[in-house]
Amino acid sequence: MYAIIKTGGKQFKVEEGQEIFVEKLDGESGDTVTFGEVLFVGGDSTVVGSPFIEGASVEAIIEKQGRGKKVTTYKYRRRKDSHNKQGHRQPYTKVTIKSIKTN
Repeated sequence: MYAIIKTGGKQFKVEEGQEIFVEKLDGESGDTVTFGEVLFVGGDSTVVGSPFIEGASVEAIIEKQGRGKKVTTYKYRRRKDSHNKQGHRQPYTKVTIKSIKTN
């Protein structure tokens, strides 16, 4: 059984026991998170939402909070004696899918 959920402006195909990295969520390690925006549930029987499935949810456990690798941007303006170097590390949350529930 698998589901497609929406979180952080992105869609993820998830199965029970799978570990995924999502945009930062509030909570500590060991907390339980419920994703209520379920778009699709597949497996033995298929359920498609329009856009979401009412009553369906996916429960996950927060494994850790972290920050991704540094991305460096460099803006250079020729002949203007101007340049700008900037770094960014995107925060993320690693979660493990515990269960997929339909109605």
